[in-house]
Amino acid sequence: MNDIRVFQLLPQISEAGSTGEVITLFREAVEGLGADAGVFLSCLRDDATRTSLRSLWACDPSWAADYASQRRFEHDPWLRYATNDAEPIRSSDLACSSTEENAFIHAAAEHSFTSALVAPAPSPVGLSRVGVLCLGSADSGRFDAENYPQVRVLARALAMELHHWIEKSMREELLQGVHLTEADLNLLRHEAAGHSSKVIGAAMNLEAKTIDCRFQRLNAKLGAPDRRSAVRIARLYGLL
Repeated sequence: MNDIRVFQLLPQISEAGSTGEVITLFREAVEGLGADAGVFLSCLRDDATRTSLRSLWACDPSWAADYASQRRFEHDPWLRYATNDAEPIRSSDLACSSTEENAFIHAAAEHSFTSALVAPAPSPVGLSRVGVLCLGSADSGRFDAENYPQVRVLARALAMELHHWIEKSMREELLQGVHLTEADLNLLRHEAAGHSSKVIGAAMNLEAKTIDCRFQRLNAKLGAPDRRSAVRIARLYGLL
């Protein structure tokens, strides 16, 4: 393990300017940690019915294709673990809860994840956003070595940097995609603080009905049914 090199890579990951750049750094970090493969998943739950998954793959592309085509995320024990726990864990210490999860483990083993280290990336918005780093090896005992404590710590740090990069990328996409302005963000800040249209209008020297109209346009931009939902979406994407 080249822990010094991994330490050097961590700050570069959060500042990477493109997906290609961050994946190159991710691959180097995986190698530096002595693993054969790596995957980072970020699961974003907009509400009870909408879930989106962002991922970074430093492994055999066939595993990424299999994961998507077989909808492995629906029965991913590593993602399930990260939803409820924050501590890194070896996959051998993680019990599967269904036959589908057992099938997932067998499929992962065919793509250099015979053994794995699972490192959750906690989020300030709780279960609405879940991140998890999975380091894999074809060697069944790779993460049982004496240097496991160091690998565990570095894996946690790597997971957080990758999570930060994806969060930043999604925030920029939202800002550009729906054309949010600073005035829009200011409205959201007022709503998050619990201010009424009358209070917001007084602060901006505008009538309350004008504030209501502005919120209607803002809600439409974000695809939110109401002001409270707009604030939730903004927080979810790190805008507030």
